[in-house]
Amino acid sequence: MRLIRFADNAGRILYGVAESERRARVIRGDVFGEFEVSSESVEIRKLLAPVQPPNIYAMGLNYRSHAREGGAESPPEAPVIFLKATTALIGPGEPIVLPPSAPDEVDYEAELAVVIGRRARDVAPEEALEYVLGYTCANDVSARDCQMRIDKQWARAKSFDTFCPLGPAIETGIDPGRLGVRLRLNGRIMQEANTSELVWDAGRLVSHLSRQFTLPAGTVILTGTPAGVGCFRKPPVFLRPGDTVEVEIDGIGALSNPVAGPGG
Repeated sequence: MRLIRFADNAGRILYGVAESERRARVIRGDVFGEFEVSSESVEIRKLLAPVQPPNIYAMGLNYRSHAREGGAESPPEAPVIFLKATTALIGPGEPIVLPPSAPDEVDYEAELAVVIGRRARDVAPEEALEYVLGYTCANDVSARDCQMRIDKQWARAKSFDTFCPLGPAIETGIDPGRLGVRLRLNGRIMQEANTSELVWDAGRLVSHLSRQFTLPAGTVILTGTPAGVGCFRKPPVFLRPGDTVEVEIDGIGALSNPVAGPGG
């Protein structure tokens, strides 16, 4: 099932199942509990980020190709966990805004995102996907100068406003272990991989995180990015005003966001 979150012409924020690019059937109930798809069909005024997460966890160096391009001989022995601020969240079509304090080295990262469907704590790996509502596309936007030189840690670099595009929908019936992932910058493919290449797959990540923290329903987990990020290219490629960034994942769709300069 393809779940979308959107605003209708009456200003209501709804979940629904898309009938077309412009219309959806309204979902009644709680997508994180009991719900049904109603017969009510409404116009989609604006497509929104498909979830408002209580927490956003993200994984570093979870593709061997990305670890290698950064100079590591092998990926870490355990998942590298960091947080992105929930205030970084934006939806499809909303602009990634280059922050005034760090506008020059903003980078892209295409990622599969896991959306937790019910509270998870101390979950076994073989049961972990039973706690997942579905999957969506994410862009782990990162200010590399803050990350690598100025702060030398990841909190600010990963959490500026607009640095977590998410969408366009939550797909509930797909295998997260065999999905093509790619990122286009102004139509040019910059990253391309498959989730089968993840060091820690979705199930093991959910299990591992649930042993560290309680994962409430709606928690979002960004599973990591493959090789091809801008900072390791020669010469480096960073986002500039007027760019368009598109993350596409097979079975889910494409998440497209324009890039705006400081102040819009």
